[in-house]
Amino acid sequence: MTGGEVAPVVLVAHGSRDPRAAASTRALTRAVAAARPGLDVRAAYLDFTPPRPAQVLGALQEAGHAVATLVPLLLTAAYHGRVDIPEVLARARADGLRAEVSVTDVLGPVGGRAHPALLAGLRRRLAELGVAYDGVVLAAAGTRDEAARATIGQVADALGAELGVPCIPAYASAAGPTGGEAVRQLRRRGARRVAVAGYFLAPGRLYDAVTGSARAAGVVGVAAPLGAAREIARLVLDRAGLLETH
Repeated sequence: MTGGEVAPVVLVAHGSRDPRAAASTRALTRAVAAARPGLDVRAAYLDFTPPRPAQVLGALQEAGHAVATLVPLLLTAAYHGRVDIPEVLARARADGLRAEVSVTDVLGPVGGRAHPALLAGLRRRLAELGVAYDGVVLAAAGTRDEAARATIGQVADALGAELGVPCIPAYASAAGPTGGEAVRQLRRRGARRVAVAGYFLAPGRLYDAVTGSARAAGVVGVAAPLGAAREIARLVLDRAGLLETH
């Protein structure tokens, strides 16, 4: 690696049996590369889908890269970010990885603050619905980690403040309320046209579960996952310290 070369970026997603999830991650990888021409951006997955992070990092090392930046494609700093990724790197080093790997913050809130690009991406997906609404459910995967759930609540509060409507989180698993329960809570607060924002980077079983529950309760629209929205590509670059501002 030369002194002026930018470290390659490895985007690490959780992985899913649903092929739509990997397709979405690949699309985001392309979007990040397009936003920063010349940057080597690669995708890796913790489970279900190859390649694994150690394989990608090993390939970069064999190509002569002495450093790399790993960006967790995670919206909370729960188990996968706190435990899985450090364990993956520890095993890779035990197996001979010598490259210096910097791990960035997750894409969700850090220090109690949601990144403006994350909120902008959520607003974009809601705007794509083309419907009027007076309440929003922030549909998330769910976690038993109370601190991680608190960050989802922070995103819901910030999004609601920006939109000027009440916004509450809902979960596919591990915690309540469900999508349907959140819709009913908003209706008890006076909302009549509830929309769903997807706090997901990719579609999959959990996205379908929480949004399906909300649909069954009657909503005016369900936003797509954040996916390869250009705001998310900018967020990735910012986490990696590579966002160019003009």
